[in-house]
Amino acid sequence: MFFSGNRRFALILLFVSFFDFNAGFSGLLAVIVANGSAWVMGFNRTNIRLGYYGFNALLVGLGFGVYYQPGLAFFMVLFFVSVFTLFLCLFFEGMIGKYGLPYLSLAFMIGIWTVSLAGRQFGMLEISERGIYMMNEMQQLGGPHALGVYEWFNNLALPEPITIYFRSLGAIFFQYHLFAGLLIAIGLLYYSRISFLMSLIGFFSAYIFYGLTGASIEELSYYYIGFNFILTAIALGGIFLIPNRTAVLSVILLVPVIAMMITSTAFFFSQFQLSVYSLPFNVVVLMFLYVLRFRTRGVKNPQIVSVQHFSPERNLYAHRNYDQRFHNGLYFSISLPFWGEWVITQGHDGEHTHKNDWKHAWDFEIRDDEGNTFQGAGNQLSDYYCYGKPVVAPSDAMVYDILDGIEDNDIGDMNLEQNWGNTIILKHGEGIFTKLCHLQNASFKVYIGQQVQKGQVLAAAGNSGRSPVPHLHMQIQTTPYIGSKTLEYPLSDFVVYEKNEALLQTYTIPKISQTVSSLPYSKELAGAFHFVPGQIVKGRWIDKEITKDFSWELKSDSLNNQWFYCSKTNSKAYFHHQKGIFYFTYFEGDKNSALFWFYLSSFKIVGGFIKGLRLEEQLPDNILLPKWINLIQDLCAPFFIFSKASYQLRYTAQKSDITDSVSTLVSSFEQYAFRRKLKSISSTITVQNSNVQNISFSTGCKIQFIYDEYPIS
Repeated sequence: MFFSGNRRFALILLFVSFFDFNAGFSGLLAVIVANGSAWVMGFNRTNIRLGYYGFNALLVGLGFGVYYQPGLAFFMVLFFVSVFTLFLCLFFEGMIGKYGLPYLSLAFMIGIWTVSLAGRQFGMLEISERGIYMMNEMQQLGGPHALGVYEWFNNLALPEPITIYFRSLGAIFFQYHLFAGLLIAIGLLYYSRISFLMSLIGFFSAYIFYGLTGASIEELSYYYIGFNFILTAIALGGIFLIPNRTAVLSVILLVPVIAMMITSTAFFFSQFQLSVYSLPFNVVVLMFLYVLRFRTRGVKNPQIVSVQHFSPERNLYAHRNYDQRFHNGLYFSISLPFWGEWVITQGHDGEHTHKNDWKHAWDFEIRDDEGNTFQGAGNQLSDYYCYGKPVVAPSDAMVYDILDGIEDNDIGDMNLEQNWGNTIILKHGEGIFTKLCHLQNASFKVYIGQQVQKGQVLAAAGNSGRSPVPHLHMQIQTTPYIGSKTLEYPLSDFVVYEKNEALLQTYTIPKISQTVSSLPYSKELAGAFHFVPGQIVKGRWIDKEITKDFSWELKSDSLNNQWFYCSKTNSKAYFHHQKGIFYFTYFEGDKNSALFWFYLSSFKIVGGFIKGLRLEEQLPDNILLPKWINLIQDLCAPFFIFSKASYQLRYTAQKSDITDSVSTLVSSFEQYAFRRKLKSISSTITVQNSNVQNISFSTGCKIQFIYDEYPIS
């Protein structure tokens, strides 16, 4: 109803729907009939459980129950209109779902209009008189106490717009009194601060617009169809669009459109004595989402939610975290073309040859601890550390072209006629090529047209072409020709050594004088974080003197999403594992569970050990915020984010012998608000013989893993 999967909020709405018992009961029956029919007929059971096929029937049942008295004819018609509404849901799911659009409450409107018009011809249906003599009904329902409560709410001296706002909220469930709307507002605030804020922005923007244009405010209180503004604001302000300032502005700018829709359609439907219900909401939301898909200029905002979490807060924080971590995800992953540590002797826009259209390139050499690139006198090619060293594929690719047969130069000499020397061009995808030059003559291990894998040896570093001393030239280009213009393109997943520290870099451009290396690979460390769907991970969560056993199941879906699932806490931690790098992408569930602390401590792990290696990542902005600060952040989130959380991992020690291998990693995670540190926690991860043995936290908690009960189905 409010795009929510929150069960506590659902209980409030369930309670509100039974303010008029007949309406609530008929709504319940409609849901049972619709879901039961969908189940029996074999429709998607996940959609049934999530309520997709029931909420439209619920609305029809509520409206039907308000307008008619229960009886045999009533229940017969209710049954068939519920099934009809289900079919309408499936029809619209097929018709507009293929465009990536939700069908909202289209089925409800056609269902309620159909039964309203048809019901006038069914003589056995009795029009309900409930709501006409409300004081008598309150007296019969709960005696003087219920009557007193009803009169107290009716006599509240609230400003007109606030009264209409609450009544409009209640009208969503065909409950037209203040108390129903107040309860829904409280539930909405509990479920989502952003949704509550959007409901206020949508409604009061409409109220101001009506006042400024001289339109009749009574239109908002006619069946309290002002809920169209509320639902539109919630839908576009936080559910289908990422909640930010652009989304808020879009909601405000669409208010006049909704108002015109209400006025024009109300005049038309009044001819048939029908209400417009949620027609303006449906038309405006679907229209706006549809037209956004026609943008061609790369305008980001307002941005459509790509992964739906059914919570504005989760949509926003998950999107921000993904954007912060993987904003370079459109780049094809291209790494360094060698093993070990090399130094960049010429970078982009270099001193000698990397100029103009060819400025985005790198030259690599190997230096010793004294900073020399050669041993001995340096007069022979073999004196240079990089000469003859393997050159490997920086990514999976196809060998597009090879130029070979050019002799290596003597030291200090250059071949200006065959400028690039022995060269290989790799094709990674359409418009993405890597060129590696100055290779050793007759050293190629691959052939044109061959598919190669990342890390596969291609040739050896040499001194051919315009190369006075042995080095490796690398550039990325959009065309496959030797001599093509270069492309400014970042390299992924490599290590930079600076000031006695190794720092992991992801999608950045290495600079001149930096010492760099590809990521190392450790079978033991990478194997410890290699998880397989169907696997069961068991262990103990020790929190001071309390010990709890846990069991996590590894699950996956048809889209290759993978996650840990803890049935005890109903928690999920989504992760990705690729080419030796393990990282979590999203968590939902209990933040007091062992799974949550495993998610924090192991947020990103590189499956190779370099002592002192440090990597940094952004955690979701509000991951460790205290609850009261988090409430404030939620209300401010569409306009500005004042919180930030970070993750850091260091590789501190490794001990290895013939029978035993132990690696120690230390991770830390910090929460900030207004640039002030609120919380800092560290953890020590111990990996032994390809298994994570335990994780100890600075708070005194500990996770111990058990491997003698580790079945794989």
